[in-house]
Amino acid sequence: MSDSSGAEEQQLLKLRDKIDSLDLDIQKLISERARCAQEVAEVKMKSSHAENVVFYRPEREAQVLTRVMERNEGPLANEDMARLFREIMSACLALEQPLKVAYLGPEGTFTQQAALKHFGSRVITRPMPAIDEVFREVEAGAVNYGVVPIENSTEGVVNHTLDSFLSSNVFISGEVELRIHQHLMIGPNTRLDNITRVYSHQQSLAQCRKWLDAHMPLAERVAVSSNSEAAKRVHSEWNSAAIAGSMAAELYDLQLVYEKIEDHPDNSTRFLIVGKNRSKPSGRDKTSIIVSMKNEPGALYSLLKPFDDHEIDMTRLETRPSSHGNWTYVFFIDFIGHMEDDNVQAAMRDIREKAVEIKELGSYPEAVL
Repeated sequence: MSDSSGAEEQQLLKLRDKIDSLDLDIQKLISERARCAQEVAEVKMKSSHAENVVFYRPEREAQVLTRVMERNEGPLANEDMARLFREIMSACLALEQPLKVAYLGPEGTFTQQAALKHFGSRVITRPMPAIDEVFREVEAGAVNYGVVPIENSTEGVVNHTLDSFLSSNVFISGEVELRIHQHLMIGPNTRLDNITRVYSHQQSLAQCRKWLDAHMPLAERVAVSSNSEAAKRVHSEWNSAAIAGSMAAELYDLQLVYEKIEDHPDNSTRFLIVGKNRSKPSGRDKTSIIVSMKNEPGALYSLLKPFDDHEIDMTRLETRPSSHGNWTYVFFIDFIGHMEDDNVQAAMRDIREKAVEIKELGSYPEAVL
């Protein structure tokens, strides 16, 4: 062994020893944090006499993750550091009470991926066949929270979710933004040179239209109920492919042959977390409301003016047909701020003077991850 290689080996040994020592310190601190979480659970149980104990606080978790990212000095990226803490928090919360989360299924969908991104891997996820079923599970108390898609950056709003809010009494307690990457995948028996059919959800097919036109113009495009259903079908067929996310490929043991084939590389979907409790202010919040206005000239102006008067940033405005009569509509509005903010309360007072009804869907922390 040369002197240079021997010196290199000694240097590596020292670095490995340092890593081992750091790992020991990190492990001890994580265990100490977990014991603190257990003590928090005990205090909550005693103070509420074990009735209706709320272990998960969306605003508290958002504040923790925001601080993690603000004080991060690298070399890990802010989101990578936050995801590590997200998993630590998920494991600690599971010591208090494992959360049950319903999502638009089946297993392997982007909605399940969003649920795991928001809550961490230690939650118990339950797939539901439809968006309104997610709402019903939350209202019935069968799960703690639900996760539903609300809008895609290229395909627009998810009307089924908006319509479910009209008849539901749940509150929005958080949001998740998920970058959507679509992949073409095949099963173990697929002949890549003889693909005649491509399965996917109709939105995914739309998001990959240009790629399919250029690379598989003769293949039949078959819309199915979900990307997971597409992946499941392809597993046993020899002449078909599926467009889905990587989670579905892992679940059904498929091979990714073309990755990130979406037409828009910044394609993303926003999901909402729904629950039965209101969230307290986190410092960086959004609020969602439904407003029913009188069907009269200037109604839209009367609705929008208070937001300008009180310097409130509106981030989304959607209209849907009202269930109370033909040719009447309700407005779904998202804006920056919390219902407890003074300027928001002032704007709501002004809107109530002209509105038939205002339904508060919830104030909740802006997406951190």
